[in-house]
Amino acid sequence: MYASEFWIHIKQIKVINMMQRRNFLIFGSIFGLTSVLKAKISNQFIHNFKEVETTIAAVQEHMFPENSKLPSAKAMHATQFLFETISHKSYDKDIRSFVIEGAKELQRREKGKFSSLSEEEKEKALRTYEESYYGSNWLSRIMTLTIEGIFGDPIYGSNIKESGWQALHSFGGQPRPKSRYIEL
Repeated sequence: MYASEFWIHIKQIKVINMMQRRNFLIFGSIFGLTSVLKAKISNQFIHNFKEVETTIAAVQEHMFPENSKLPSAKAMHATQFLFETISHKSYDKDIRSFVIEGAKELQRREKGKFSSLSEEEKEKALRTYEESYYGSNWLSRIMTLTIEGIFGDPIYGSNIKESGWQALHSFGGQPRPKSRYIEL
């Protein structure tokens, strides 16, 4: 090998090493940012939920009011249960978005005043929203999540003192969960 070929070979190795280093830095910065991006997504979700929390709570409380035979959504902390459920890392992100967007749509339709409407006005607004395919699906999702909270195992933060089960003269499934969520 001649000296000029040797130096060409050395330059090629340097270029390859430089490319590998560049790739390493690029991929390292991308993967290093994933936790920051997840935190931003998480913070954005919390912000979005806070914007619609009172609307969701008002819908839940309308569906499961106080002074009925079943425990109320408010007494069972159903809104907190819904938040913790949909914010869990295993929960479908599209459904999470659907819950938020559906509440925003109800707010838009009711000009941000759904929470302050009378019970009759809330009923009318929800019946009107239910007439749309989107609204019907959203109300169904809210109903499902609320029922899960009221009648689920108390380990998940709702069904306080097993009141949901007691109202149905029932008991939870066996065996009872030992931890709140399955680790993924």
